[in-house]
This record gives sequence, C-alpha cells and structure tokens, in this order.
Amino acid sequence: MAIVNNHPEETREALLKTDPKLSTKEVILDDKYASVASESSIQTTKASLEAKNHEVTILETKEEAFEFLKTLIPKGSSINNGHSTTLEEIGFIDYLKNATEWDNVHAQILAEKDMAKQFELRRTKGYTVDYYLSSADAITEDGIIVGCDLSGTRVGAWNSAAGKLIIIAGTNKIVKNEQEANERVYNYVLKLESARVRLAYKIPASNVTNYSVIKTGNPFNPKRVHVVLIKESLGF
Repeated sequence: MAIVNNHPEETREALLKTDPKLSTKEVILDDKYASVASESSIQTTKASLEAKNHEVTILETKEEAFEFLKTLIPKGSSINNGHSTTLEEIGFIDYLKNATEWDNVHAQILAEKDMAKQFELRRTKGYTVDYYLSSADAITEDGIIVGCDLSGTRVGAWNSAAGKLIIIAGTNKIVKNEQEANERVYNYVLKLESARVRLAYKIPASNVTNYSVIKTGNPFNPKRVHVVLIKESLGF
C-alpha cells in the first residue's frame, strides 16, 4: 500500500523552501537535529527506555511503521491523535480517514464544527481513549521523552489520561540528555513548527505553551508507553 502524506507542504524539506523566514535564512536551523541517530545511540536509548518500564520497537522504514501500527492497536479500540508531522509522513493519518477497525475519536472531534462543543468533546473523550498516538520533540539516550505544543491538544493525553500512549518518532529525535532535548525544542523544533503554523493557521509563530516530560514509566501501569523508533529522519 502506497504511503500518502496529506500535507507534504508541511514537511521540513518543503518549509525550508517556502517559509519566508526559513527560505531567506532569517531563521537558521541546526541541521544536526535532522540527522538519523547512530546504531549505538539507538540501542542505548532503547535499553534506557525499557529500563524505565516503557515498551520499545525499532523499525527500519516508515513503510514498516505504517504496517506495524495497523497491527499494534486492537480492533474496536478507541483511538485519537494530536497533530504529528511524523504520523502524516508515514501515511497513518491518511489511512485513518477510511479505517473502520477502530473507534476514531479524532474524526468525531473534527466533524464537530461548533468550536465550544469540539473543545468539550476533545476534553472529555479525546484524551481518555484506549490508544493515543503522538510523536515526541526529543527522546534522550537516558530514556526521557519530551513533547511540547501550543494549545495542549498534542500532549493533553500524555501523562495519564489515555489508556496507552504510542510515541512514533524518527531516530533524528534522539539526543544525549535532557539539556540537549531542551535545546532541540527551542533551537530547532520551535522554528520549524512556527513555519508550519504560519502556513497552516496563518498565525505569526508557534509557542512552547505546554512542555511535557516523561522521565520514567508509571510503576503501577508498566508499559503504558510504547515508543516506536524509525531509522529515518521524520517530522521536526
């Protein structure tokens, strides 16, 4: 099955060419954060995440990730996702448009055009699904997962609301430690996400309004978080 990205104009490569700030070099990116991690770094990260009671799967390509997600989530489960360029790039958002094997709460939220009702649906049902799909802004070699957003719709389900949290990330998200994760957020991710929101929402820039850090797994709910690492440069 062919991978379909509904928003190819929002990829890093596209934004570098079209965004007025990135394309003119008014805003400079540190390209090291787009590089795929070494095998030793990937294995170190996997071991650290597993030591903290997270589940980890390592895959070679976005095509493998697409197929893996389809089998990972049990049929009949309620699912939701925040915005994720990575999920777009692996084709899973396009797949969800016609998928019938799950209760797709995200589709229900978007179908509600009254914004007050949409917010309430997101709050009451969207964050308490069986499986919440997201990506991360950084994952450290010592097993810390960092996610940020402007509105709360991405990380709202992270800490305890959703039954299971699935983090799908290219290994370009791997960094040494929490300090470097913070640097990646502000020196790289925020600049690209600001370019994306200028295009998608017609606002001047994004902001790190919510900064969520998962330092270890919940001892009372082990393996609630499943990290899927893909050996490609994906998302921001």
